[in-house]
Amino acid sequence: MSNLTEKAIKASALKLLNEKPLNQITIKDITEDCGINRNSFYYHFRDLPSLIETMVLEQAEEIIAEYPSITSLEQCLDAALSFAKNNRRAVMHIYNSVSRDIYEQYLWRVCEQLVASYVNNVIQADAIDSFDREVIINFYKCACFGYMLDWQRGGMKSDLKAQFMRMLEIKKDVIGEIAKEWTGLS
Repeated sequence: MSNLTEKAIKASALKLLNEKPLNQITIKDITEDCGINRNSFYYHFRDLPSLIETMVLEQAEEIIAEYPSITSLEQCLDAALSFAKNNRRAVMHIYNSVSRDIYEQYLWRVCEQLVASYVNNVIQADAIDSFDREVIINFYKCACFGYMLDWQRGGMKSDLKAQFMRMLEIKKDVIGEIAKEWTGLS
């Protein structure tokens, strides 16, 4: 029963987040929506911020578990965007609230795990040293994270996937030109 109550609380909170900003949601709203009393809420969560943090962290773990083997950066971005696309209003309400840092921690973790999975699947362990592997993971993690934050800052209106893929194409061309210069193949 306890697990069902916790799920009901999270479902009500997500439903309400898709309807209105976080600062307009109260514990009373959540308990009324899921048909429990305040004591039941407090049995499971310390307060509203702890509920939001739990929901965000669990969602990060679900996304990471759903994509154990990533083979492209496009797939990394799709995975990182999955929850945001399905819960656009809720994500914007959390992003624009005092709980933004919790959301940014979630996003950072998701980007890091997805990019690390991609790099580890595409580049064999002995192909490059661990320092270079870490640099590559950090670069793409930061790119994914930065693009997503910028997209959210703009109200999630632009075609993030198209921009990200174009950035990868441009980067590939630039690296190709640099490689030509280094090898004297201009």
